[in-house]
This record gives sequence, C-alpha cells and structure tokens, in this order.
Amino acid sequence: MNAKNCDAEMKKIIAGLDGAKPRLLLHACCAPCSSACLERLHSHFGVTAFFYNPNIEDEEYFKRKAELIRFINETGWAGICDCEHDTAVYYSAVEGMESYPEGGERCAACFKLRLERTAIEAKRNGYDYFATTLTLSPLKNAELINQIGYGLAEKYGVKWLPNDFKKADGYLRSLQLSKEHELYRQNYCGCVFSLPNT
Repeated sequence: MNAKNCDAEMKKIIAGLDGAKPRLLLHACCAPCSSACLERLHSHFGVTAFFYNPNIEDEEYFKRKAELIRFINETGWAGICDCEHDTAVYYSAVEGMESYPEGGERCAACFKLRLERTAIEAKRNGYDYFATTLTLSPLKNAELINQIGYGLAEKYGVKWLPNDFKKADGYLRSLQLSKEHELYRQNYCGCVFSLPNT
C-alpha cells in the first residue's frame, strides 16, 4: 500500500462499510487535533480515543488530557481509553537522539512508540482498526506515520486505517472547532525537545 494515497484509501474503506460501524481505536495526541478527526470519523466508526503520550511531561500531559475528555464529553463523538503515564518509556525510546532536529529520527521513534502501543491495545481489546490523529498536523509526516501504521498492522494482526487528516481542510476545521469549544491549543508537539526556543 502506497502511504501517499492514504486519504483516498480511507475514503474507499469508509465507502465500503455499507452501514456497518466497525470499532476504531484512535490514538489521540490532544483535543485540537482530535476534534476534526473525530468529527470526520464518528458517524462511520465506533471510535474510542486512546490518550497514550509518554512524550509529554506531567503538567502539560494532564492539561491536554483534561481538554480531550472535556471535548469528548461535549460532543459525544467517542469514548475514551486512558492508560498509565510514564515519561521514562519515551526517554528510553529516543535515547541518543535528544539533539536530533524536529521531524527527524527522534520523531519517527516517538510515532512508533505511541502507535505500537495503540496497535497492541487494539488487538487485545478486539478493535477492527487503529489509527492516529497525528496526521492532522501540517508539521507531521503523514507518509511516514502511515508506513509505521501499516507495519504495525502486519505485526499485530489488526487493521490500520490509513489517513491524512490534514486533507480536505482538516487542519483548518480543527482551528474552527477549537475556537467553538474554546480548546487549549499548545504551540509545541509535546516533548521537551520540541519546546519553542530550546
């Protein structure tokens, strides 16, 4: 599967559902990114948002988590699945890559860490698909994220829902929904290495 065609492939999968509503475990990085993704998905899938982000330090993590829960409670577009928060797992995964540029190998390792945990949970709990909100950001490499997703789908035997949520003005819609719901919007990815002016 060519990851470049992931948006078209997602539309094809949705068109083929024929009224069925498969269960989807959606890795969620924050409420603003989740907003437009959930709006697009909730009528086609039984979505559960999976907030697994060990890359985010405690204070920021709990702030983002609270906003995601609030948004989901306001819209009813998904359920939510929480898990433990252990930043040591992230630091172990990116050890030796701390000074690498944003968008490089450190980010790829972080994507894999979070998506692998999502795939494991999806398989363990009988979800039909897993996916992530990460492709909504214009700063994230959707092709790389989808390549990782496809690889993990093969490894764990659970289907990856290909996506590039920034397509069809997805990012713009997330800005609109964030304003409507007065969502806290952060100005960095989440890890300390992506903080502005560091």
